[in-house]
Amino acid sequence: MGKIRAAVCHDFGHPLSVEQIELRAPTFGEVEVTLEACAICHSDISFMDGGWGGSLPAVYGHEAAGRVSAVGTGVRGYEIGQPVLVTLIRACRDCPPCASGSPVSCETPPIMDNVLTSHKGTPINQAMECGAFADKVVVDPSQLAPIPESLPMDVACLLSCGVITGVGAAVNAANVRPGQTVVVIGAGGVGLNAIQGARIAGAAKIIAVDMVPEKLDTAKEFGATHGILASDDKPWKQVAQITDRRMADAVLVSVGAVRAYNEAPRYLAPKGKVVMVGMPHSGDIAKYEPVIFAALGQGMIGTKMGDTVLRRDIPWLVDMYEQGRLKLDELISGRWTLDQINEAIEDTRSGAARRNVILFK
Repeated sequence: MGKIRAAVCHDFGHPLSVEQIELRAPTFGEVEVTLEACAICHSDISFMDGGWGGSLPAVYGHEAAGRVSAVGTGVRGYEIGQPVLVTLIRACRDCPPCASGSPVSCETPPIMDNVLTSHKGTPINQAMECGAFADKVVVDPSQLAPIPESLPMDVACLLSCGVITGVGAAVNAANVRPGQTVVVIGAGGVGLNAIQGARIAGAAKIIAVDMVPEKLDTAKEFGATHGILASDDKPWKQVAQITDRRMADAVLVSVGAVRAYNEAPRYLAPKGKVVMVGMPHSGDIAKYEPVIFAALGQGMIGTKMGDTVLRRDIPWLVDMYEQGRLKLDELISGRWTLDQINEAIEDTRSGAARRNVILFK
């Protein structure tokens, strides 16, 4: 066992406690990573608020990057000092979803017990399979992706969730094609990346919808061709004007708000699809008229982590960044220390931040 500093959640809806806890050494088939950066995602906040249940005490955080600092027996392809991303995508590689190229839907992810404990020996939940609001983690190798030495860690950690979720929603889940029209509801961190994904995929019109005018301006910097205030009366009518009543081939909902899900189908063209990216709290209910979906041949699909395959998508995204075709630096709103994590969380909760990043060095 080794001592680490971590931000621990003891009570839902309360500030995290930065304290010293125990991290066990990696065993067979596991890797220890000393983290240098971890971004704060709204999913972390939903869990901390008790929106999706889970056991406490817990360490959250799942959008991280660092260097391999220990390798368990049986691990291939990773060595001490190697820079890597750490994600929540833990996969067995053998079940039907993994074998068919969908590791985010793994049916039998490896089980890792007693990774974190208090100084008294009490188990601490390694939340979201990561527990990355800490200076070290022990994870399964399937959760890692190698990154180049040249990639800054504060930029690299964004690729672990927010970027792959947004870009993947457009490219992998919506399968946006050149010339199509895409509506992105929510221009926060994930929404901006969905906009980038639609731009990279060749969408002709990318229409951002958000409650905040300043966010619509930012959306245009990331590739949106139009911006609409969600607070306007029947904003989908503006999409009808922009598209000469053709409407959108894909509507990507990047926020976990029920209102956004209720309104999303109104933006759809015949044969269009709603892609559900943002996750409302458990128990929240949206309402639809199935007859419209049936009559117009429309669809609705969910996507987890942008249907990402790490070994396929991370090298591509790094290349896009190095070519100047994918904005990453511009996504960072603030850099904070672990001792400032509660301030960073509140700033994220306010909706003002694109991405706040905790730096461990």
